[in-house]
Amino acid sequence: MKKVLFLILLSYLFSAQSASAQVTTLNEAKYITTLKVVVDHKMKDADIVDDVAKLREHQKFKQDLAKMLKKLDNSRPSEAKNRKIMKILERTGKEIYNELK
Repeated sequence: MKKVLFLILLSYLFSAQSASAQVTTLNEAKYITTLKVVVDHKMKDADIVDDVAKLREHQKFKQDLAKMLKKLDNSRPSEAKNRKIMKILERTGKEIYNELK
């Protein structure tokens, strides 16, 4: 009887941790998605739309951007640089989410 209760308690603890991890993951995704949608929307802002178009044609900027993106590797999300960038994106997305909510 004690073993059964222990197993039930143990499974409850694991499921609670799993649910908590799922909520955290969903919140992180929510903040990243909010950031992307807002950035996409603001890229069309009348104040910067011409500058954005110029940057898209600027070869040196495109090369620099490609070089920066090579430093990020989605297949290895545990690398320090990737983790740091994700935390910045999540923090910024959360701030925007809370501001617009």
